[in-house]
Amino acid sequence: MTMSPPSLLGPAALPHDDLTAVVAASLGRRLELDDWWVEPVDYDPGTPSTGALLHVRGTGRDQGAGEPLPWSVFVKVLHSPRHWEHLHLVPPDARQRFVDSFPWRVEAEALASDLPGRLPPGIRTPRVFRIDELGDDRVALWLEDVVVADTGWDLPRYARAARVLGRWAARRSGALLPAELRAISGIGLRLWATGRLQGAFADLRDDRLWAHPLVAATADPALRGDLLVLAARVPAMLDRLDTLLQAVGHGDASPQNLLVSAADPDTFVAIDISWQCPQAVGFDLGQLLVGLAHAGELPASALPEVHAVLLPAFVEGLREEGCQVAEADAAYGFEASLLLRSGFTAIPFQRLGEPEGPELAAELAQRVALTRFIADLGLALPR
Repeated sequence: MTMSPPSLLGPAALPHDDLTAVVAASLGRRLELDDWWVEPVDYDPGTPSTGALLHVRGTGRDQGAGEPLPWSVFVKVLHSPRHWEHLHLVPPDARQRFVDSFPWRVEAEALASDLPGRLPPGIRTPRVFRIDELGDDRVALWLEDVVVADTGWDLPRYARAARVLGRWAARRSGALLPAELRAISGIGLRLWATGRLQGAFADLRDDRLWAHPLVAATADPALRGDLLVLAARVPAMLDRLDTLLQAVGHGDASPQNLLVSAADPDTFVAIDISWQCPQAVGFDLGQLLVGLAHAGELPASALPEVHAVLLPAFVEGLREEGCQVAEADAAYGFEASLLLRSGFTAIPFQRLGEPEGPELAAELAQRVALTRFIADLGLALPR
């Protein structure tokens, strides 16, 4: 038996017998392990709680004989934002409060809770094989490695996702929430506003950033002023969001986190669950709308037609669960939350110190267009 060094796993590495048990759980049969190796997964380090994403793959044999059988599991390491490489983006005076209050364990807690069994038809969580406390404010999740279908996101898929997210939100909303969750309604966006957004507002006031050639060449003359106007409205938006029906949904429901399984393409596999505190109904639609655009996989010019299908499908999902919410309220929860979560932070000002080139110029142009779209939605919100 040959094994690859588990150095990429670090403290998450398992003894041979424990790894064998994980593989058995993933396959539904026990194998004697042959070779195995670890492959890192590229990811955007913008999420403060993600420490590592890894595939652990290998082969094994029944009773040590026969043809080798392939296996694969997925490992995600969560960590406190004190380990986050972008912690410097949070202003120094808010940094410790951000570290202390950020719910970095939320995905592990959600997967270990009764949530997977309470989801509506059409969506599920990945199978969990083990959750390990690693110390030093780190946790490792050993999960099903979902084989993703080779298919894109068309408008019907967006609508199906919005509908099932509406059903999910309805099942965990209002009086259906336990008292301890109702007591922290809205806290997620308020922590975001007092932490990460303060750094973003500092960028809005920095003349040097807006004078950079890559920004000046793509941002329309009104964009900065519009964002400053919207920044001044943030406290009022937060207050209004608190008056709406509060729900706990996925928390980061971008298409990248709603996997389309090759084995069952009609059922989404929800990964990277976060923000498990109540937020205004409609919150999940924001990341569903802009997730692919933020990753550079959908042009900002395509966002209006995606936007048009999401809200009606989401409200339909709410009502299928008996949750009667005015469409105008769901629209405000959707668009105000989107503005607060993504509108002020989409332009990657932190990259302006890098050498200029076509890749960076293209990303800046896409992110500026995305910001313009979100800002226009924000300016149209009722006051």
